[in-house]
Amino acid sequence: MGTSRARAKKIKNLKFFMPRAENSNPKTEFNNMKEYFLNESSERLFKTRVDFKKSLNEEQYKVVTDADGPCLVLAGAGSGKTRTLCYRLAYLLEKGINPENILLMTFTNKAANEMRERVESLLEYKPKGLWSGTFHHIGNRVLRQFAEEAGLKNDFGILDENDSRDIIKTSIEKYKTRLKDDKFPKPAIIQSIISFSANTDTPIEKNLESKFIYFLKFAEDIKKIAREYTDKKKLSNNVDYDDLLIKWKLLLEKSENARDYFSNKFQYIMIDEYQDTNYIQAEIIALLAARHRNILAVGDDAQSIYSFRGARVENILTFAERFRGARIFKLETNYRSTPEILELANNSLINNKNQYKKKLKAVLSPLTLPALVKAGNTYSQAGFICQRIKELQKEGMTLRDIAVLFRAHYQSAELEMELVKRGIPYVVRGGIRFFEQAHIKDILAFLKILANPMDEISWLRALGMCEGIGPKSANKIFEFFQSSGLNLETFIKKDLHGVLTPKMNQGYTRFLKIMRPLIANKENKVEAMIKDIMESGYKTYMLATYENAQDRIEDINELINFSHDYASLSDFLSDMTLKEGFRGEVLLSRGDTWESDYLVLSTIHQAKGLEWNVVITIGLVEGQFPNPKVSTTEKDIEEERRLFYVAVTRAKKYLYLLYPMERYDYQKGVIASEMSRFLEELDSDKYEIWELSYKNQHEYRNERFIDL
Repeated sequence: MGTSRARAKKIKNLKFFMPRAENSNPKTEFNNMKEYFLNESSERLFKTRVDFKKSLNEEQYKVVTDADGPCLVLAGAGSGKTRTLCYRLAYLLEKGINPENILLMTFTNKAANEMRERVESLLEYKPKGLWSGTFHHIGNRVLRQFAEEAGLKNDFGILDENDSRDIIKTSIEKYKTRLKDDKFPKPAIIQSIISFSANTDTPIEKNLESKFIYFLKFAEDIKKIAREYTDKKKLSNNVDYDDLLIKWKLLLEKSENARDYFSNKFQYIMIDEYQDTNYIQAEIIALLAARHRNILAVGDDAQSIYSFRGARVENILTFAERFRGARIFKLETNYRSTPEILELANNSLINNKNQYKKKLKAVLSPLTLPALVKAGNTYSQAGFICQRIKELQKEGMTLRDIAVLFRAHYQSAELEMELVKRGIPYVVRGGIRFFEQAHIKDILAFLKILANPMDEISWLRALGMCEGIGPKSANKIFEFFQSSGLNLETFIKKDLHGVLTPKMNQGYTRFLKIMRPLIANKENKVEAMIKDIMESGYKTYMLATYENAQDRIEDINELINFSHDYASLSDFLSDMTLKEGFRGEVLLSRGDTWESDYLVLSTIHQAKGLEWNVVITIGLVEGQFPNPKVSTTEKDIEEERRLFYVAVTRAKKYLYLLYPMERYDYQKGVIASEMSRFLEELDSDKYEIWELSYKNQHEYRNERFIDL
């Protein structure tokens, strides 16, 4: 043991013997034996190398030193949640708790690694034997140790998403009766349905009703495929990611041996982001904590925004009911944002009924009120953002200090085009730029064929979407067109049954179903052409192919709206080509100094856990935020309000909330937008109003006019 960390152990009358020399006489050796008695240590002097009192605020210190028994820590945004968890872990280790008796569970391996590194830095040594990692990582360790009792072999394999999808694809082969229906879900969709049902412990029919209503007629087929998928995993000695949790939970429920072992072993359990746990994860935690009941759940009900992934806000809201005698700690001191930003955030959250009451308090000095910016439409919204960014840069702000957040990706379309035109580099966090998304490029491929029939790339892309046509088949069809000498309109009418195989011809028929209306109505406006593509089969293709098909349909609807003002298909495609040619991701990868500074665009969900000096939240209108497709109940509205709260609390210094007063809808024309209820319900003294105008900048009452 190192002298800096010597620990006295309770040992009574321990005898130390000198080792016996080789070939020695036992009787002679006995005469040389020495006895040395250690007195029993009555108590251990608890002296740590870390000055916890000095390193933490009062709220954090109380958690770190007093969170024994079942405890819930409500860690507000920017309150030092990770710091508190790390110091709590360090405190337990310094207190003498064996690392092997501590379990730390996180939602990402990155988070677990960072916490371990911070604790090692604090203690100046590496605690060996600590159980830490994601739920799936820990589940794998547990199942390896008790494989037989879990109904597995010791050498079981773990399927990644692609492996799982391949097995589901082969499972579908047994139930071909519906496969000729082009509305039947693709393997990836069935995989998602099975996974969501497993993690939420709900029947497949119920999830189809709530998330995939258009597949409800295939419920029996999907259940058969799910059973076949389970059988195939068992036969091949494999589990998927969901099984790592499901089988772990079943092991703890059914095996007294395993349950006793782990509930005895883990004297202290710590869980990060508890508000994001699903049904199965909450059950596992409860089973593990049954013996020692030293469970520290850290989270924030105000940031529970992932119900679409199966997270249950009820897990954190009912913590005290589940763990009797639980104590609740609150971390309300915020080190991130100005008082004005926190006042607005607190003011918004009071409208939620189902929550723990808390009020964030700022450490930073007052600066300026958040701005509610009234833009004429989405184009003036984009213009304001670009102009304001340029102004902020002149004031010394870098692009990396600024983020534009939105509820759904389609809301960024006009902004992305304006950023390109003004030469402002940007990246889309956790995703792909709006005009570079697969479904947008699919639509453009059909339009490009119409505009330039010799565009080989667009032919190959459009044909490749049709089942039965692979790359070679698509190339064969294009070469046949190229060598035919026919124009597009004539070629499309040509019968290719004698050239294509039956399988290829089936896919080509779907291609023709989209192209023929386009050619027949080629004089139409661009927005009408895109609608034709959707109605002629592409919408059906999206629903059967993508788990987030409804989000993608919203994107296409926005593309239709965006195309409204273009006089010709040529002009529209020229702008799209300009857009596709400006790839911030590629520029940034080169490492040039100019390109190292870029604006961040992100959905609010992707922005959780991050922070910027300047946050601009766009599209704050009814019908967009809250999102109408998920806001059918009061519970849904409360989650949408929490999402607004997450957006607001990403800002450190400046917050801009943008409300476009008009917008174009291809079904209704130009409509007056209604301000989002999340803005309407704020007290008017929590923000200042900025109205956009082409006048010189001047102030009038509490309104600021911006010269665009």
